[in-house]
Amino acid sequence: MTPYSKGILLTTLGVLFVVPDSLFVRLITADAITIAFWRLLGAGVLIGLGLLAVQGRAPFRAVLGTGWTGLIYGACTGLSGMMFVLAVSHTSVANVVFIIASMPVFAMLFSRIFLGEPITRRMVMTIIAVGSGLGIIAYGSGETQGASIKGDLMALSVSAMFAGGLTAARKVRHVPMVAALPFAYVVVALLILPLAAPFSVPPSQAPLFVVFAGFIAMSSMFLALGPRYITSAEAALLVLLESILAPMLAWIVLGEDPGPWALAGGALVLGALFASNVYVLLRRRRA
Repeated sequence: MTPYSKGILLTTLGVLFVVPDSLFVRLITADAITIAFWRLLGAGVLIGLGLLAVQGRAPFRAVLGTGWTGLIYGACTGLSGMMFVLAVSHTSVANVVFIIASMPVFAMLFSRIFLGEPITRRMVMTIIAVGSGLGIIAYGSGETQGASIKGDLMALSVSAMFAGGLTAARKVRHVPMVAALPFAYVVVALLILPLAAPFSVPPSQAPLFVVFAGFIAMSSMFLALGPRYITSAEAALLVLLESILAPMLAWIVLGEDPGPWALAGGALVLGALFASNVYVLLRRRRA
């Protein structure tokens, strides 16, 4: 298998494992903070044990050597994991995934501010189109059952924080940052423990939590490794699949209708990002 094929396979698997994420949050009967606690703790422990078994302590030492950059990456990743659960608990699944799809826009802005990278005309057009799509989604939140501006803002914070983590990781590209995930997830889980009620979850739902944590662990590892072998545009196109499949899954399993405003705004967001990344790929192939 070529490195390119490996990158496509790993990234696709990461996307497929993350698709049921919001569905698990809906199916578990517990408050959002408690779900976030078990989600983060379970995934962090599984990833940490897996890395220790396969690669030993070397990846963890490498991450600790990144200093403040690794700390920023860990904080952004861990906090975004908590805020995702809160967002799904306060607004529709479609709103959450469509808003989080705006992450490349934040990545463009952060790369300009912190890495000094230029913003091209294509990026400006993408930002305007995505911003318009988010505005449509926000407008529809007041008219769609199960959606709310509060939850939409939480989803927007997830997008911004995760983009911040990816921007930090770009400064230390030589270090696989997957080893930072156990630290990030477990630390944030312990920080929110005083607000959670971990033993209030019915015992019958314990298997659901285990499967949930397993899915998050697998998706986190695949999405941390896969994009290292393909271009960022190709990875972004694959990640867009999650924004299409997750609302469909919630619609089929839970009957959660995203509503016309979320579909219209989401179509504009995804369409703009799709066109932007295809344009980049075509230019690189011509070059």
